[in-house]
Amino acid sequence: MHRRPPLLLACVLAAGRAAAADPAAMNLVPRHALQADARWLLQPPRAERFDASALLHLPDGTLLTVSDRGADLFRIAFRAVTNVADLVPWPRAFTPAQLAPLAPRKRGRYDAEGLARDEAGRLYLCEEADRWLLRWDPATDAVERLAVDWAPVRRWFHPTDRNASFEGVAAGGGKIFVANERQTGRLIVLEAATLRIVDDFAPRPSGSTAADTRYSDLCWAEDSLWVLLRDARKVLRVDPAARRVLAEFDYGAVERDPAWAYGAVHAPGLMEGLSVTADAFWLVTDNNGLGRRADLSDARPTLFRCPRPDRPAVPAAPGAAGPAPAAR
Repeated sequence: MHRRPPLLLACVLAAGRAAAADPAAMNLVPRHALQADARWLLQPPRAERFDASALLHLPDGTLLTVSDRGADLFRIAFRAVTNVADLVPWPRAFTPAQLAPLAPRKRGRYDAEGLARDEAGRLYLCEEADRWLLRWDPATDAVERLAVDWAPVRRWFHPTDRNASFEGVAAGGGKIFVANERQTGRLIVLEAATLRIVDDFAPRPSGSTAADTRYSDLCWAEDSLWVLLRDARKVLRVDPAARRVLAEFDYGAVERDPAWAYGAVHAPGLMEGLSVTADAFWLVTDNNGLGRRADLSDARPTLFRCPRPDRPAVPAAPGAAGPAPAAR
């Protein structure tokens, strides 16, 4: 005679069937290891420290970055047959003239940490020291500080540390995403049309036992949110609606390569810029003035290109940023 299983056993069996249908429930999120096929040392226009803190590809292939020591944008100009690329001022957005109306409320220099572009072509910059979210509109050539009510997520903000807040921004799918780096790390979701906070969550890499997940940059591509975790040396592909990690990409070997690693001894994670394209992950260091282990006098940041291991290689689009020079 067929007997119905006890209630507890039935629940266990149902959970097992659900886990089998849901890879994430069994910790079977696809994992990939990244390898760099090209690297560029970024040459600042002046002999001064440049702490690269974001990356943004524009539709025409232009690759932008910014230093956390100001709000000026720079275009990465690739030289022919060399692993050096020039940082060329890109004086269209977030210029001193555009930012001048905000000066009375700004405390100290701009600590720019993230760049994004929305479907309308507007650019976003998140500023860490004062927790500002700025938007440049090409239609008006003006910059505005977005009036966001942060009260629903203020419990995640450190009360005194001005270097522990907004570290990345992304825009897509009718939403704006802002990364609160630490302590406590949190991704904040705004409705783009109203600037109303509609969600906050904290995706983690599999197996993480860290007390705090620290977020270093964000990117929107292929209808997904891509999250850079500097300390874990990973990139997560995230479905923000489901709050679910779809895939993990480990770049630890890229950063630890002795020819390109920073500092005389083991340094903490230094990646602070992320851009995801159809064929590659682009990562850039904020090496905080540290020299490369191979040449401690060379403190230029490094841009890495890592082919996408989650898909077949595709030809580069016309006008795509950068040639394919030798790795060294």
